[in-house]
Amino acid sequence: QVQLVETGGGLVQAGAALRLSCAASGRTFSLYNIGWFRQTPGKEREFVAAIDWSGRETLYADSVKGRFTISRDNAKDVVSLQMNSLKPEDTAVYYCAGDISETYLRIGSTFYGSWGQGTQVTVSS
Repeated sequence: QVQLVETGGGLVQAGAALRLSCAASGRTFSLYNIGWFRQTPGKEREFVAAIDWSGRETLYADSVKGRFTISRDNAKDVVSLQMNSLKPEDTAVYYCAGDISETYLRIGSTFYGSWGQGTQVTVSS
């Protein structure tokens, strides 16, 4: 079982950038596909991006494609989410989670486990 902790959130103005980190503990981190999701009050958790265990394959939601970049360093047990050109609609709590069940990337939050506690991202207009 892998444990995940998100950091890097904050309050920024529209157009700014933030870099979120998802740090893992546990020897099996490199076996997991990792996904980033976000959630606002009263809404379901929304898929943002995912990266496969090797780091070679990535997947993005249309709403962040071209602005966000997901990457991982298995030697350091970290997955990062570089968020550029932030918009007010990106405001949410961001979570990372692991999917060990399949080799292909999935966007449904129910396929993921080992959720972190989340980090708040607030983008002001």
